[in-house]
Amino acid sequence: MADYILEEKDSFTVLGLGTELKSDYTDFVGITKEKSDFWQAVKQDGRLDTLKTLAANDYIFAVNEAVNNKMMHYAGVMTEATLPEEESRVIQFPKGEYLVVKGEARTADELSNKLTGIAFGQVLPEAKNFAYVGGPNATVEMGQQNGLVFGEMWIPVVRK
Repeated sequence: MADYILEEKDSFTVLGLGTELKSDYTDFVGITKEKSDFWQAVKQDGRLDTLKTLAANDYIFAVNEAVNNKMMHYAGVMTEATLPEEESRVIQFPKGEYLVVKGEARTADELSNKLTGIAFGQVLPEAKNFAYVGGPNATVEMGQQNGLVFGEMWIPVVRK
């Protein structure tokens, strides 16, 4: 079983800039490429830097959320601020228990893919006393040390 904890979190808000993922939810390669292309774009065109100026901390969020039957992916920061842009979304994370999977990798993309794989491929399928029932989930890039990016995956869960 992968290394994880269950942690109580207060509700929090992430301001995100998003894209709709068009790949089938079972197409891991397609989804990974779409997310990678999106992150490259928001870094290059300055939108991520704009978000960072509004942030309450140094964390960068990669949020996945189903919205109106669309699979959405967001680059976001924890903040109470908003942006006038149509593509931005205020994402509410509920107060409650969260599955937290910690890890590190060479890049933010690698970290996100690794933590998502562990959480959804190992921990949740094997969990006997809790379950993910939907809602936004996020990979949180928290910083760098020893040449690696470190962070956590936060998934709201309920007790079975």
